[in-house]
Amino acid sequence: MQTTDLVAQLVLQIGIILFTVRLFGFLAKKAKIPSVLGELSAGVLIGPFALGGIALPGLGFPNGIFPFSEASGLAVSVELYSFATVASVVLLFVSGLETDLRLFLRYSLKGGLIGIIGALLSFAAGTLCAAFLLKFSVLDPRCMFFGVIAMTSSVGISARILSERNKMDSPEGVTIISAGVFEDVLWIILLAVVIGIFSAVSTGSASVPSASGILLMAGRIFGIWLGATALLLLCSKILASFLKIFKNSIEFSVLALGVAFILAGLLEKQDLALIIGAYIAGLSLSKTDIAAVIHERIHSLYIFFVPMFFAIMGMMVNVREIITPPVLIFGSLLMAAVVLAKMIGNGAMAMISGFNRLGALRIGAGMIPRGEGALITCGIGLAAGVINNQNFSAAVFMIFLSIIACPPILALMLKIPGRGTRKPEIDDNSVSENWVFETREIADLVTSNILAELRNEGFYVQTMSKDKGFTQARKDETALFITEKNKSITITTSKTDMPFVKNEIYEVILELSSSIEKLKTSADPAKMKKNLLDTEARTTKDILALINHGSFILELKGNTKEQVITELVDSLDAQGKLLDRNLVLEDVFEREKTMSTGMEHSIALPHAKTDGITETTVAIGISKEGINFDSMDGQSSRVIILIVSPKTDCGLYVQFLAAVGSIFRNETLREAVINASSQHEAIELMTKKKS
Repeated sequence: MQTTDLVAQLVLQIGIILFTVRLFGFLAKKAKIPSVLGELSAGVLIGPFALGGIALPGLGFPNGIFPFSEASGLAVSVELYSFATVASVVLLFVSGLETDLRLFLRYSLKGGLIGIIGALLSFAAGTLCAAFLLKFSVLDPRCMFFGVIAMTSSVGISARILSERNKMDSPEGVTIISAGVFEDVLWIILLAVVIGIFSAVSTGSASVPSASGILLMAGRIFGIWLGATALLLLCSKILASFLKIFKNSIEFSVLALGVAFILAGLLEKQDLALIIGAYIAGLSLSKTDIAAVIHERIHSLYIFFVPMFFAIMGMMVNVREIITPPVLIFGSLLMAAVVLAKMIGNGAMAMISGFNRLGALRIGAGMIPRGEGALITCGIGLAAGVINNQNFSAAVFMIFLSIIACPPILALMLKIPGRGTRKPEIDDNSVSENWVFETREIADLVTSNILAELRNEGFYVQTMSKDKGFTQARKDETALFITEKNKSITITTSKTDMPFVKNEIYEVILELSSSIEKLKTSADPAKMKKNLLDTEARTTKDILALINHGSFILELKGNTKEQVITELVDSLDAQGKLLDRNLVLEDVFEREKTMSTGMEHSIALPHAKTDGITETTVAIGISKEGINFDSMDGQSSRVIILIVSPKTDCGLYVQFLAAVGSIFRNETLREAVINASSQHEAIELMTKKKS
């Protein structure tokens, strides 16, 4: 195939993968299962063993869009596998970057013991299971390779479940994460050892090594890993300072990723896997003040590459082989061995480390899922020839099972009431302060100003979760964790940094108070209100689509502002559109107290942002007699349009307010809508106003 044809096919393949993997990841989230499962399934579906292998000669694909590649021996082309390799470097760099070294060191003893024992038992279980089924020696690198696959935990999947239930900072949550870090270290070392042994055996330079030979090789590789890690950690501040020379955060974030690629390549030359260098690079930068910013800036690259990695791994799975008895038996037995090893190894050490039975079960369940690490290991093993396609399919089947099994098991354990430790955990260093304000809007304003001030003072600020109002700010050794919920702001930091936080809050509130007083004298909302209704306001199908028959009342029964607002809110509640009727009413009335929403030309636009609803929703009511809404022109309001929107996702909220004002300022149309004989007629008049 010519180079241009090869490139054209690769570009097309990447485009198809991107769309398919995003679709399946989205569907997986909708089904409340880990997105990685959807991404893997996408790869299986479009791979050479399924739809991708269907011949399309008329379109220039005689062997399919994703043909089986004999040359690579990996089912997919060398070019596609290269993309997967690059993606694995990005993935492990981000994993290292996300490792909280302070948290890791705080729980290093407990997490270390739990992680090491669980990992070693899993390695033994996987190796013994493979030796039994494959009929090889336990010292055969092919058997030990399955031990490596068995020991890798995907704490990312567990972390997602812990986060959803606000258990990330619980003793079990922190221990699962820190134990996962130790397992990652052992996994990386043993992966390098097994690959090294296999390379020596396959080239004929050595026979299957003895136990002492394996220990010597492990010692050499551990020395290289430890040396590289120690050097990068010691030089992390120097590295961060160098990166900061490039003032633009996007530039130094991309260069940080460049460091990961350089280190990955160098360690690969020393017989360590690429991913080891990438992980070390991320780990070394994780304790710097630019870690959060790097994470945020390369997020788009992560979103682009990493799902492609999972899809390409899925494409290497032979669907026909998975449903064969040998693969099903192998994968199921391997899964059973891993679950037992994790529950017994991690669970037993958890109980020895101060957890009770419930805590031990939670930790054991949290260590069950295999994910990105296991898939990377499978890909490396297949590429190196350590395992064949059938063994690869069995391993991926086991990974599928673990991803499916973990969420419900861990969720069930977390639902059981009670703490997981024998004694209450006390944090001697971290402290929290809480400030409660009159409204959510004031809390939003204070938070925005705090973050602006922190940026001005050289902090690197990253919004970790917009929906949950969680932000992290870091500068040198100072780390602040800011959570905004409803009307309150909570900041967690070390005891030594809390005085700084209190002074910062005081200065921000003082400055805001002064600004608000000046605002009162420089702007008059009542005067501004007169210019809000404009016939030139944009009205689009998306905006007008918010109007529906079920929320249109032709004749309101109420005689007061409070009654008709309640009537409109109840019409939305009757359709199941509200999460909390009383909260919606409270927020609408609260907005009405600030300033009446009675406009000119017999229009009233009561509205509010509220947590009592999930999406922007509208209700319209007609009162031919008119309702007193304290309108600016003194007229009664005959058209009352209620719009409520979630606080975190306003959608078309303000656009709709402007659009309906434009529509009803037209007197002829307004009278026609007021006197319409049916909901259908009224809505048709409104939606065709500017068609």
